[in-house]
Amino acid sequence: MLEVKDIVVRYGRREVIHELSLSVADGEVVTLIGSNGAGKTTTLKSISGLLRPVSGSIVFDGERIDTMQPHDIIARGVVQVPEGRLLFPDMSVGEHIELGGVRARSGGRTYSERVDWVHEMFPILLERRDQKAGTLSGGQQQMLAIARGLMANPRCLMLDEPSLGLAPIMVDLLADTIRSLHEAGITILLVEQRVDLALRLAHRGYVLETGRVVLEERAEVLLEDPRVKAAYLGA
Repeated sequence: MLEVKDIVVRYGRREVIHELSLSVADGEVVTLIGSNGAGKTTTLKSISGLLRPVSGSIVFDGERIDTMQPHDIIARGVVQVPEGRLLFPDMSVGEHIELGGVRARSGGRTYSERVDWVHEMFPILLERRDQKAGTLSGGQQQMLAIARGLMANPRCLMLDEPSLGLAPIMVDLLADTIRSLHEAGITILLVEQRVDLALRLAHRGYVLETGRVVLEERAEVLLEDPRVKAAYLGA
């Protein structure tokens, strides 16, 4: 479904992604793991069109998207839920959900069906539909960020550090949400600071170091890899 091939990305003159390649098959959950500064968020931004690779290609469902504008990429079904949520503090919960549907992919669930779906998934958002996003708890804000992304009717949902700042009970809820989205047929590309959680949720994983893929394997294999244990699991 998604094929990233040999992309190079620069910030100004500084090259930060070095001929990186990865793939995500239809229906897979794939995770990118690595330390801060490894290039995980930059990779997601490149896929979503917020950064333009200087070389290489990004293909989604047989169509090259690395030359497209972000809103056109969203309309094709590739949607990113950004690190830090990036909500508008003075906008209400309901306005965020409405905003998420503006550039939605055609086909699949109708707008009203998606509204019902996200409210069924996150009932608290229906209760607080008139509340300003900036007054929600961290967990509720993450629910809203995911709901906004789902309103775009994604085929491939990219989640960037969704557990950041969440209490343990909310992390468990987040894991259940990701499993439910996968069961609903959504392909997921996950960047997650909790490497053990990410690998338990994923089918496959890529390990990034300084803008390069240094390891790719099935998630259960990476969980037992001594290099991954030493670097990311404290073992």
